[in-house]
Amino acid sequence: MKLLNKCVAASVALLTMAGLTGCWERPPIDTYQRGYRGTAMVEINNPRDIKKQAAANIAPVASPAAPEGGPAANTVYKNVQVLGNLSLGEFTRTMVSLTAWVAPEEGCTYCHKPGEGMESDSLYTKVVARKMLQMTQTINAENKTHVGATGVTCYTCHRGKHIPDEVWFTPAQAKTETRMVGGDGLQNKPSPDVGFMSLPSDGLTPFLSKAMEIRTAGSTALPMRGEKRNLQTTKQTEWTYSLMVHMSEGLGVNCTYCHNTRSFSSWETSTPQRVTAWHGIRMTRNLNNTYMEPLTSAFPADRKGPTGDVAKINCATCHQGAYKPLYGAQMAKDYPALLTKTAAVAPQTVAAIVPGSLVGKLLFGAGQSDLNAENQKFLADVAAALKTNAEAKVDVSGFADKTGNATKNLELAKLRAFAVRDALKSAGIDDKRIQLKKPEFVVGGAETDSRRVDIVAAK
Repeated sequence: MKLLNKCVAASVALLTMAGLTGCWERPPIDTYQRGYRGTAMVEINNPRDIKKQAAANIAPVASPAAPEGGPAANTVYKNVQVLGNLSLGEFTRTMVSLTAWVAPEEGCTYCHKPGEGMESDSLYTKVVARKMLQMTQTINAENKTHVGATGVTCYTCHRGKHIPDEVWFTPAQAKTETRMVGGDGLQNKPSPDVGFMSLPSDGLTPFLSKAMEIRTAGSTALPMRGEKRNLQTTKQTEWTYSLMVHMSEGLGVNCTYCHNTRSFSSWETSTPQRVTAWHGIRMTRNLNNTYMEPLTSAFPADRKGPTGDVAKINCATCHQGAYKPLYGAQMAKDYPALLTKTAAVAPQTVAAIVPGSLVGKLLFGAGQSDLNAENQKFLADVAAALKTNAEAKVDVSGFADKTGNATKNLELAKLRAFAVRDALKSAGIDDKRIQLKKPEFVVGGAETDSRRVDIVAAK
């Protein structure tokens, strides 16, 4: 009997250990103190998982920087609405890198349709890529409170794929949502976004698309009058937990990465990472509303979600399981064009010729005075407008930036004005209708806008 009892006890012990191994991480485990001593604010990492993840978070080696100087990209190529101020060499280097990051197999044909000029926007992928370039610049230039010195590039999210692994769509609501019965809050619908828990499977739309307050509880035990009323609902709490689980899964961390679990709401006992996360939530929401949502009409139906919305970004889109994207590899610094925000410059049209108004502005590359194809086309339109208004005259003013030799720059500004005048004359406009103004410097540095010619309707 004693032998039997020992066997039963041994069997129970083995089963218990087997059950516990399903809940606990198998040793050895690394722990890191995240908060004050004695608060149990400890981050737990499995070194075996970290090793596997590290291999997937290696940043590609940056291509060598292009030599300085040379014509600007927008003086050689047509319809370069973003990055056109880069030198031709640096522009080409950046485009080759972007292609490797997003479409390594298709190459240029992913955004440019064979048989059409590179300036064509017939493929939706080019329209999207242009917007994504601007979004990347915005993240790096205006959201340093979240990205810091790490920054982002297109590779941060795409990792060599057309569509990043971690994007999301707003799921369809229950058909009874607007009826007396109400909806189910998307609960009990297993989703990796919430760790397959029974929480609402959509913890992203309320916070990363809309602007619901992140709340879990009121600050008082009982409902009170006035401003101290407890207005937080159970459903709001559940949505909040869904977002928090997503963030933990997306960054590969636990709650104590940001919070002291003694009081989740207390900022005084939270870690600095909570502030970074606060900025990240608002950054992500702004990017979805400013850059992703406006692209909805550009995407084909098979790239949209069940409710017809466009794919959006969340915390995991960049982090992909790492507490810092690519474990903090500072890729962006090797591509300066992605660090500064530039507005898209669409091909201009001739403004109405009203005395004293700007008819148009032509941009030139550094050290350049030749007209590119886009400038030539624009001047042909200006000439056509002048022919329909026989009394109109124009003032042509050449400008230069303040870098380099001042005398040579003023001469360059003059040559740019001469090029514009000669093009209008060749198009049939009488020399007497074109007045050259004294060349000038533009206050500032080497901005593209400083290297230009203004055409103004004479008073």
